[in-house]
Amino acid sequence: MIEQTWRKSSRSASAAQCVELAVADAVTGVRDTKNRDGGTLIFKARAFRAFLSVVKAG
Repeated sequence: MIEQTWRKSSRSASAAQCVELAVADAVTGVRDTKNRDGGTLIFKARAFRAFLSVVKAG
């Protein structure tokens, strides 16, 4: 489990489709704000950076 501070996405709507990120040196965790015990997606840092690049490129 990631022992970092979780931050809510600035792109999340006020009540729907909210996600939180916990960024560490080697991994990034992603979870649902409304269901924090529902599981966490864990990405290696390099893979998450690649994912963000694709999303930002459209």
